[in-house]
Amino acid sequence: MNSVNFRRPARRSAAVAAAAVLASGPGALAGAGSAHATDEQGRASAVVLRTGLDVSLLNKTVNVPLAVSLNEVQAPQSAEKTALTAQLDGVDGGNPFTVLRADVAQAKATVTAEKAEGSTRLADAQLHVPGLPLLSLIEVEGITSTATCAAGKAPVADANVLGAVTVLGKRVTLTAGGPTDVTVPGVGEVRLDLSQRETTSRTAAATALELKVSVNPLKLNVAEVEGTLTLAKATCEAPAAPAEQTASPSADPAGDVKPQGAAAESGLAETGGSSMTPYIAGGAVALLAAGGGAVALARRRRS
Repeated sequence: MNSVNFRRPARRSAAVAAAAVLASGPGALAGAGSAHATDEQGRASAVVLRTGLDVSLLNKTVNVPLAVSLNEVQAPQSAEKTALTAQLDGVDGGNPFTVLRADVAQAKATVTAEKAEGSTRLADAQLHVPGLPLLSLIEVEGITSTATCAAGKAPVADANVLGAVTVLGKRVTLTAGGPTDVTVPGVGEVRLDLSQRETTSRTAAATALELKVSVNPLKLNVAEVEGTLTLAKATCEAPAAPAEQTASPSADPAGDVKPQGAAAESGLAETGGSSMTPYIAGGAVALLAAGGGAVALARRRRS
């Protein structure tokens, strides 16, 4: 009795195992081929003016950092700013000092699932620094910059200087071959880099003008200004390219294609292989083992 009670669950277990192999095989195969994709969001930024200047007043007894940015925007959240002036307090006898004044000063950053883009536009602009209240450090008629990063495509950076450029009262001609140096005796020196562009596989950056400034009017040490200024800069980083979808094979058999050789006799069984074959074979082996155990048990009981 103990032997019979022990073997009946064994036969049931074998049958259950065989059924489990058949049932779980396709699901396990499908699960092994699944993958999880992660989305990377694009980014963009734009700024009309950014300064990194050190202002020394009264023979360097007072040092004031001139850190000003005008219309600086960043995305993922799309944004736009169009302020026309940038001011600084504390360097002109307590009165607000206007660093930049322009007729048009626009910075825009936009990000979608397909593209990230930053852009700037500056028109009829005058830039001043402390110590030169009546003389513009630089005047520009128009400058633009654009950085575009589309998913799965090469990023593009573009920067342009449109019209005349005047530095410390001198009209200058800028070239893309290298920096342009402007020296005005008794006033100071300015070095300009024109239309800088940088791109990688997913990022781009464009700067219309970058200035390195050293100003000390008449060497009086009343207001000495040194540092850098950036005009019209745009950057971007592309969103992740969408995952490629593999086309599913067609279920339709090839039309009018007949096997070569002798025709099969009618009434004979046809066999073939498929992705289910290993699981069917495994289940059959398990069922065969369970049946063999049952036959052996029955013979023992009869004997």
